[in-house]
Amino acid sequence: MKVRFLILLLAIFPFVGIMAQQSSIKFTEYDLPNGMHVILHQDNSTPIVAVSILYHVGSKNEVTGRTGFAHFFEHLMFEGSDNIPRGDYDKITLTAGGTLNANTSQDRTYYYELMPSNQLELGLWLESERLVHLRIDSTGVETQRAVVKEERKQSYDNRPYGSVIEKTMSNAFKVHPYMWTPIGDPKDINQATLQEFMDFHSTYYVPNNATLSIAGDLDIESTKKLIEKYFGDIPRSTKPIYRPSIVEPEKTAEVRETVYDNIQLPAVIMSYHMPAQGTPDSYALSMLTTLLSDGQSSRMYKSIVDQQQKALQVMSFPFALEDPGLFLIFGLVNMGVEPADLEKSIIAEIDKVKANEISDAEFQKLRNKVENDFVTGNSTMAGIAENLANYYVYFKDANLINTEIDRYMKVTPADLKRVAQKYLTPENRVVLTYLPKPTEKN
Repeated sequence: MKVRFLILLLAIFPFVGIMAQQSSIKFTEYDLPNGMHVILHQDNSTPIVAVSILYHVGSKNEVTGRTGFAHFFEHLMFEGSDNIPRGDYDKITLTAGGTLNANTSQDRTYYYELMPSNQLELGLWLESERLVHLRIDSTGVETQRAVVKEERKQSYDNRPYGSVIEKTMSNAFKVHPYMWTPIGDPKDINQATLQEFMDFHSTYYVPNNATLSIAGDLDIESTKKLIEKYFGDIPRSTKPIYRPSIVEPEKTAEVRETVYDNIQLPAVIMSYHMPAQGTPDSYALSMLTTLLSDGQSSRMYKSIVDQQQKALQVMSFPFALEDPGLFLIFGLVNMGVEPADLEKSIIAEIDKVKANEISDAEFQKLRNKVENDFVTGNSTMAGIAENLANYYVYFKDANLINTEIDRYMKVTPADLKRVAQKYLTPENRVVLTYLPKPTEKN
């Protein structure tokens, strides 16, 4: 009886979780006179608050010869300010019982603190300090040059398969700035002058290029007063902000490259150009990646990993970006298997989607998974703050935090088949084959 009850509980628990979170996420948004957009979500259920700022600047705002600036500022913004001693930014947050971090993408840079709610004002002060009083001097720049150089060694140069994204992007894009990754070319950062860093900050780290998103245990009206106190008198910038209008030409021929790396097992990486995030086909392609490789019951895992045993791991995911991005597939070749054989098996699974619509049962399972993932993404204050900012910056519609799931639910089995036929074609793809470096002879 207890076992039957447990099975029943486990069966209904996910749906209980979804139902409990289906209520609309309420928020207040407005603009300060200086152009900063503010979004506030009040949830007094736990005494925590997420304070975040999203700057609409990423690696695509950089130019050839001066790449890596947005990522460099992700580090430099923790150096301190006119009122915060060097190295104390982290210390102040941790001492107050909070955590903090930042991340940079091709399209934006995001900073946040997760604080006890009685430290909300501290979080606002910290973000306003690095917005208007950031310390940019030779000491800080040289310190962060060394930090970024070491990060590149650990995450890219010396890590197995660490060059996959760089190689993929440089092969897939020939004119669009997505051709380089946020880490950039180390020579560009090394050669940049102090004045160039100062100019980059004064251009992009300005209130009219920033979205302040706060979620958690707060009072809307008192928070508005604190925001006015710390951000209201920061002047609007009049500098033009570079938004690239470059369009990557349509691919007409497959691109292939063999990469020799410090690895034990070969890998096959395939990438197909896909439309920008928020477009109807991007939702269908995103769901297609879930169908192919999300979990051990997915098509590629069951066929290629379990049954054929040609791969130790196969995964596909949409690299959906503000401008058209990539549909990526990564396969780690099993011992004794040739990379070409794994590639054939991956293509065979893609061809199945092209040839036949998925069954009603499989499609319903897919919809349930997508819906559950969407709800889970809005289950924390940090997630809500970030999603609200993303939706506003990319789509000028923060309420997509409540309604974007409807766009996924409009996707049909016919759409999955159609986008596979349209985008997952040989002439639209880049294929990288990673092989172990040959053993050097004495």
